[in-house]
Amino acid sequence: MIYNQEMTELETGCRNYFIEQDKKIVFGEGNVKANLMLVGEAPGRQEIEQGRPFVGQAGKNLDEFLQLLNIERDDIYITNAVKFRPAKINPKTNRLINRPPSKLEINDSKAFLIGQIKIIAPQIIVTLGNVPMRVILDNEKLNIGDLHGTVQNIHIDNISYLVFPLYHPASIIYKRALRAVYEEDLLKLKAIIS
Repeated sequence: MIYNQEMTELETGCRNYFIEQDKKIVFGEGNVKANLMLVGEAPGRQEIEQGRPFVGQAGKNLDEFLQLLNIERDDIYITNAVKFRPAKINPKTNRLINRPPSKLEINDSKAFLIGQIKIIAPQIIVTLGNVPMRVILDNEKLNIGDLHGTVQNIHIDNISYLVFPLYHPASIIYKRALRAVYEEDLLKLKAIIS
């Protein structure tokens, strides 16, 4: 993992902010000089336990994604739109399960995500799922089904970034029919990268 002082300070600020709310965060990891930045929704149970983004089953799917692109995990930067696990108690099992983040939770993490983007200044930001796409494109009404596999443009502090929305790697676990669409989108992304 390649880090720098600016990213370390942003991570410390994020940890301090969420400590007051008793939240355990997963900030992100990877190369701060990366050309490619991946942004997921939020960490799950395994991510919180290991303190790393995209581990467990979603991580295995991400590894396949990176293999198809011919990219090493150490060459990119990976983070989430929300820096802590949004969870609720399952009434049947009385165990914590993941849930979609609320608007307040998304807004609490947004400044830290924007800070990461500004520090890394990637050529391409790949959003994985609806939540990160909506956060980065700053539009709550967008749907991944309409924008997946297309190039979008954003400006942050007068700097232009390419955004490439993809379905979340975990979505193909639950909807096998998406696998072909997902792989087709990855091939489009590979062409853009090369």
